[in-house]
Amino acid sequence: MDQTKTRQSILKKLIALVLAFGPGIFAIGYTIGTGSVTSMIVAGSTYGMQLLWVLLLSCFFSGILIYVYGNYTLITGETALFAFKKHLKWGRLMAILIIIGIAFGQWNSLMGIMGISANIIYEIFAIYAPQITPYKYETVIGIAVVVTAIFYVLLLVGKYTFFEKILVIFVTIMGLSFLISLFLVYPLPSEIVQGLVPSIPKVAGGKMLVAAFVGTTMAAATFLSRPLFVKGKGWTIKNLQEQKKDAIVAATLVFLISAAVMAVACGALFHQGKPVTQVLDMVNTLEPVAGKFALTLFFFGTLSAGLSSIFPILLIAPILISDFQSGELDTSSRQFKVITAFACLFALIVPVFGSNPVEMQIVSQIFNVFVLPLVVIGILFLINNKNLMKGYKTSIWINIALVLAFLFSCVISFNGVGALLEYL
Repeated sequence: MDQTKTRQSILKKLIALVLAFGPGIFAIGYTIGTGSVTSMIVAGSTYGMQLLWVLLLSCFFSGILIYVYGNYTLITGETALFAFKKHLKWGRLMAILIIIGIAFGQWNSLMGIMGISANIIYEIFAIYAPQITPYKYETVIGIAVVVTAIFYVLLLVGKYTFFEKILVIFVTIMGLSFLISLFLVYPLPSEIVQGLVPSIPKVAGGKMLVAAFVGTTMAAATFLSRPLFVKGKGWTIKNLQEQKKDAIVAATLVFLISAAVMAVACGALFHQGKPVTQVLDMVNTLEPVAGKFALTLFFFGTLSAGLSSIFPILLIAPILISDFQSGELDTSSRQFKVITAFACLFALIVPVFGSNPVEMQIVSQIFNVFVLPLVVIGILFLINNKNLMKGYKTSIWINIALVLAFLFSCVISFNGVGALLEYL
């Protein structure tokens, strides 16, 4: 009897811990979607752990930016783009370019997410109902339409707390799936150590993958949406410490989950000489090496990653536009409904035209890096404005980290231009 009570108590504590997660859950939702998972799978299966250093740097800078954007809002009460427009000389133009760049990158990513998620759900159905196999195209489109419609309806009825709970469920399933898979299929420790030494694969597509890595793990959408989610949580200047912990936990989990995906792909596929180019290549290559259980876990995690990203991506354009206009998000407004409806239609492009969702995901991630330098330099000026910060001084270490993040983002953006030119 006592053991039963103890187990129930532990379970309740775990559930309470998960549900207590703050706005960082949206950072994970934005960052780890099928775009991230796809990039990690392609990298791990093609180059082993060689790009682990890019992931580590991106997550470190991402954590810093999540923290400073959240802090700025708690101290000043202002959101990001509204503050850019109000306080920076070229702020209005910067904000407009950021909105266009992020919306384009995220909506492109949404197409790939819907394509991959619909294909995975189709494969699950096909196992139990093989008679649908001749109608794959029609079934995939039908699944994509149904999933999109469900998410749109949920968007119309939901508020911040509702979105947060949905994301907690998906992110928890995703994280557990990938981390358990890692215990079943893993790379050599020496490969992990070598992966922390900076190097870029000197092959076609190497530059593109580096840019995609940064685009998905150091996502500008994550930082710019942070202020509105912090406000939605009801946090104030009294919650500075909670905000700091939330940012650290978010960045750490993004690194651990993403690294686990890369490591599983490396352990199972890299040494077999089987790089992934199609989303369902994993079915044919992972099962013989890892077994059905690891395969099921991995695909369940990938599906959860996709579904956990749909909510935040559908929200991103209304969030940025509302931020620019007033710093407040109204999910009941006509503007919100129209923009999210358009995003839902945009999401169906890959399923309808039958494009390769893996390739689309990697290319779409590159577009996310182009606005990064603006996002970093903007907040660097704001947090060092003594009048705005009300006596709160930004430490020298945070400033150094932001300058390094700016230089890093410029290098990656330049690299992204080269990668796109090579691709085109």
